[in-house]
Amino acid sequence: MKRTLSCTALALALATSALPLSAAATLSNPWDGLQPDRDQTIASLNVVELLKRHHYNKPPLDDARSSQMFDDYLKSLDPARSYFTAGDIADFEAWRHRFDDYLKSGELQPGFVIYKRQLERMQERLQFALALLDKGVDKLDFSADESLDIDREKAPWAADSKALDELWRKRVKDEVLRLKIAGKEPKAIEELLTKRYKNQLKRLAQTRSEDIFQAYINAFAQTYDPHTNYLSPENAENFDINMSLSLEGIGAVLQSDNEHVKVVRLVPAGPAEKSKQLQPADRIVGVAQDDKEMVDVIGWRLDEVVKLIRGPKGSQVRLEVIPASNAPNDQSSKVVTITREAVKLEEQAAKKSVLKLAHQGRDYKLGVIEIPAFYLDFKAYRSGDPDYKSTTRDVRKLLTELEQEQVDGVVIDLRNNGGGSLQEANELTGLFIDKGPTVLVRNSDGRVDVLTDEDTGTHYNGPMAVLVNRLSASASEIFAGAMQDYHRALILGGQTFGKGTVQTIQPLNHGELKLTLAKFYRVSGQSTQHQGVLPDIPYPAVVDVKEIGESALPAAMPWDRIAPAIDQAANPFRPFLAELQARHAARTTQDPDFLFARQRLELSQQLMQETVVSLNEEKRRAQQSTIESRQLALENARRSAKGETLLKELKDEEEDLASSEEEDKLPPEKDAFLAESGRILLDYLNLNTAIAHH
Repeated sequence: MKRTLSCTALALALATSALPLSAAATLSNPWDGLQPDRDQTIASLNVVELLKRHHYNKPPLDDARSSQMFDDYLKSLDPARSYFTAGDIADFEAWRHRFDDYLKSGELQPGFVIYKRQLERMQERLQFALALLDKGVDKLDFSADESLDIDREKAPWAADSKALDELWRKRVKDEVLRLKIAGKEPKAIEELLTKRYKNQLKRLAQTRSEDIFQAYINAFAQTYDPHTNYLSPENAENFDINMSLSLEGIGAVLQSDNEHVKVVRLVPAGPAEKSKQLQPADRIVGVAQDDKEMVDVIGWRLDEVVKLIRGPKGSQVRLEVIPASNAPNDQSSKVVTITREAVKLEEQAAKKSVLKLAHQGRDYKLGVIEIPAFYLDFKAYRSGDPDYKSTTRDVRKLLTELEQEQVDGVVIDLRNNGGGSLQEANELTGLFIDKGPTVLVRNSDGRVDVLTDEDTGTHYNGPMAVLVNRLSASASEIFAGAMQDYHRALILGGQTFGKGTVQTIQPLNHGELKLTLAKFYRVSGQSTQHQGVLPDIPYPAVVDVKEIGESALPAAMPWDRIAPAIDQAANPFRPFLAELQARHAARTTQDPDFLFARQRLELSQQLMQETVVSLNEEKRRAQQSTIESRQLALENARRSAKGETLLKELKDEEEDLASSEEEDKLPPEKDAFLAESGRILLDYLNLNTAIAHH
């Protein structure tokens, strides 16, 4: 990652601020000794100054931002409102509109006081839960008609510790019941939860001043946007290691999701994707090295989990995950084993295949080019190697081969392509347009840089479609957006991710600041940020867009537009879109794969609405059984329509997929979304030809 901006050294006088007495006068606890040090104070002042001068938005640091930071900090420390009491919050309220003044003067004490109060409350809660388990899980009454609200993000704060006792009694009961339904024995449940809570207590005791500083400064930095954040010296080192890939991982992008760590996307051709055992939105609950004991990671910080998952190339890591396909209350997990390795450039290379379709009484051949990432072998490129690998060079070669095979059109498959080299997105666009702007980059000072394809002529000017989904991000969105704006291709599939911002790493006296300093715009002037690229013909989503994507992130910067860089010609697709959509709908209304995708998403969204769970075992099992029956019926309806073997239970599907090596060898005709993209392109060709002849 490019390191831009010069390091700002700030020598500011440090002012002290009076703290509200009620919050300052907390009882003595094991963390009283944790105080901000001089390095952290200077780093905080640096962060304030850098964001003021260089962040893309340059929003004011005022009472409104202070209030937002106050809410975000409390949410990060207590997302389910299950530690703090209403009295604690009343104590902290005096600071709601003062964080801006404290940050400007380098006063970090309020952030430390709030964090230490949370540690104290968490210790009380964990001790309460352990005392409850100590009485034996068999003493819990699962015949009572009780329920628990599991979505407490906006719930009122508990009135006092008695109210928290009642909440935690139900929480422990819910944890036990989930594990019981997942098939664990009472003794094993007791051991697992006792170990989990004791480990969390142990980790509380290991809290360092740096942990508090990082959480507090990030509550501030992330009010600007979700990609702006502070990295402590240790995390900055990990980030550098990650960028240089000298320590290997599993090839998955992870993010925090309350007490869990959630998979956001899989790196194409990475170990996790190749294993076919992990999916976006899966939650990781345990990590084990090789054959060692599984470490329960519920309640751990994201950076701690990432550190456990990384390790030397060739070694194995076992992950215990709750699959995204589970019902919200289904805690049954599976263990997946992944061998750590570097993602090899040649495995991410673009690949071609030929899609053979019979359409309206004629046989057609369409070229398919799958591009998993926008890659460029910088090392070979810089050393002047004439055979350096890059997306554009590979695609140019594949297009030539497909034209020799006399294909009737081309589908570029960008599904799950998370981006990569901006230079490659620009150059790839150049293969399909004559010449002109490809993407605009607007900086924080309002200056717009225009990236341009300087080469006259196109490498391929035949009929074309681009297939995208929610996991097509960044450089993929730049390319797809350019193809749509130049009316060069039909864009098909799902709304893309919406990552349209540019970050840089800024070294500080203590740690680093990753900040957003520019935004991408399409040549039509539309941003790719937040909204992503909207397809001309939409397909059912493969993941819930409320769960995955830029718009799912807090404080995501909005979509907007600037002056266009081209005068857009009339859209040749527009007259045909309604008819193309009608034909697509007629074909896919009963298509087993499209039907399954729509119904599965619908069921998943219904289940997400159910935020109150029964703590009565009989009712809970019945509810679980109903959900599993619905999921199984959906899967079997799809299999039946395709003439495949039916499943007796859902777990068989996991084994089916994990053991199947055939997945990679499926002909393109068997990929329902790809085949339908080919048919839409052929519909357009036929409609266009008919009008031309007419």
